[in-house]
Amino acid sequence: MLSIIITSYKEPLTIRKAVDSFLKQDIREKYEIIVLAPDKETAEVVKKAYKNNKKVIYIKDPLKGKPTALNIAFKKARGQILILSDGDVYTSENSVNYLVKHFKNKKVGAVSGRPISLNEKTNILGYWSHLLTDIGAHETRLLWTKKNKFIVCSGYLMTIRKGIINSIPENSLADDAVISHLIYGKGYKIEYEPNAKVYVKYPTTFKDWIKQKKRSAGGYNQLKNLIQNKETMRSFTRESIEVFRALRYPKNIKEFIWTIALIIARLYLWILIFIEINIKKEKFENIWTRVESTK
Repeated sequence: MLSIIITSYKEPLTIRKAVDSFLKQDIREKYEIIVLAPDKETAEVVKKAYKNNKKVIYIKDPLKGKPTALNIAFKKARGQILILSDGDVYTSENSVNYLVKHFKNKKVGAVSGRPISLNEKTNILGYWSHLLTDIGAHETRLLWTKKNKFIVCSGYLMTIRKGIINSIPENSLADDAVISHLIYGKGYKIEYEPNAKVYVKYPTTFKDWIKQKKRSAGGYNQLKNLIQNKETMRSFTRESIEVFRALRYPKNIKEFIWTIALIIARLYLWILIFIEINIKKEKFENIWTRVESTK
């Protein structure tokens, strides 16, 4: 059996598309869809839309963040394979079957899907989202899996084998990275399935871009205190090395300028993260803030 886990918060306008993108698939195995949300608006949409669908189960979470919601879902899930996704994204046709086939190999503990940006590439933030998903995520995962190296799964769509981990630290800023490291640290392989696509709307304001990236980059900075595994897909040093790959992405002068601007923005981001986590010792709730423009 499969358990599809969708975590959500104040996403009444997108949650149906997220759930329906799974229900519309021709999934070969028996499955359940667990939707976790702490807010009344999202809960009402889920309960009304799926009141006659026994596959969809709603669970109210205590509004303590995504890691807490995931820990609840890990305990409630009946499936042996867990598919994790969010309430503000939607998945491609047959993505579940593409992901699940990897688990025929008992050494596989997790599989990542492929995020696809829904943003227009004609403005600077939209261009950044495509560069980071195409080069920073997709190309890197392809390259590293071919070399049998460790990769971090995307939290927008990832699949894990139940029982390898039963919980994650509730202060995890980058839950996808923590889960990936914990599974890899127990000797399991992590694979990439580029045909399992998940469509994502990325921030449309620089303020929201900083909020989102601060959360994820801060999570990687936090990892050294949470886990022992030395492998990582993202760090200031590694991003510095991969600048040259990013510079191959632009197709014209405007995009080249936008790429340089992204490099500067990422440098600013890493400095900000270092100050907030290592000097100011900011708490989880101060760094993990809601991003409105992705909804």
